[in-house]
Amino acid sequence: MKNRIITSLFALILILATVTAQKPDKAALASGVNYIATKTYTAEEDAKILELYKDLRVADVSDGMDMVGLPGTGLVNPDIHASWVDLKDFKHVFRGIAVTVRYVPTQKLPQPLPGEDWMKWEGNFYNAYSHEGFTQILRPGSAVVIDDVEDRDIGSIGSNNILGWYRAGAVGVVTDAGARDTDEVGLEGVPLYLRKKGRGIRPGRNEIESVNRPVSIGGVLVCPGDVVVADGDGVIVVPRAVAEKVAEHANKVLSGDKAGRRSLYESLGRPLDKTVK
Repeated sequence: MKNRIITSLFALILILATVTAQKPDKAALASGVNYIATKTYTAEEDAKILELYKDLRVADVSDGMDMVGLPGTGLVNPDIHASWVDLKDFKHVFRGIAVTVRYVPTQKLPQPLPGEDWMKWEGNFYNAYSHEGFTQILRPGSAVVIDDVEDRDIGSIGSNNILGWYRAGAVGVVTDAGARDTDEVGLEGVPLYLRKKGRGIRPGRNEIESVNRPVSIGGVLVCPGDVVVADGDGVIVVPRAVAEKVAEHANKVLSGDKAGRRSLYESLGRPLDKTVK
């Protein structure tokens, strides 16, 4: 009897704890609450998922999403497009695991105070308000997904920092806003998908709000750990919970497409290229 009472009390405590966790009190709400948890994955788990997506196109993945009951889900607004395209080696194409960052319009002073050194002010703004803390968690296979201030001319991404992210392991970058130095980025060969070309810099224009929290890109929810696939057709985001099943269906779609086009190539006497092999 005593054991049953203890067990019942323990169960009640767990229930109350769950209710409390689901319904934050007034003080907690006032200080800020995140309702979508960030789930983390190991490098090995990410690599296993990416292996399933290594040859998949956006179109295949879109079909796979249909087949798991998520038609239209994950399709990023086509206004967000490849900054540059390589039709020979497809170097603009990437498949990666989302690392997210959100920048918001700043309310800080947009200019140095009279007599203040510009370079010192700019450096402090970068370091204190508009830094790139997310670079610490980049690893091979990361896809940098940046929710930024799309209505302002801000080149948060440039040929210098994007190459640094690439060195840290990022396979590509997606932003719902702008980037600058886009000629050099194309020459460097780092996959970049953006809404528009930008020219301004971050200090005085935006500041960082969060890292590895859910963001919205082109009408699509992107959570850390989701799979991001980008090619000439645009960008699609696959929720991690269905990533394996989507890949299973998408690979069947791709195999069928290759077989059909390979047959057409052969009937035309056309040399087979890598898209049909």
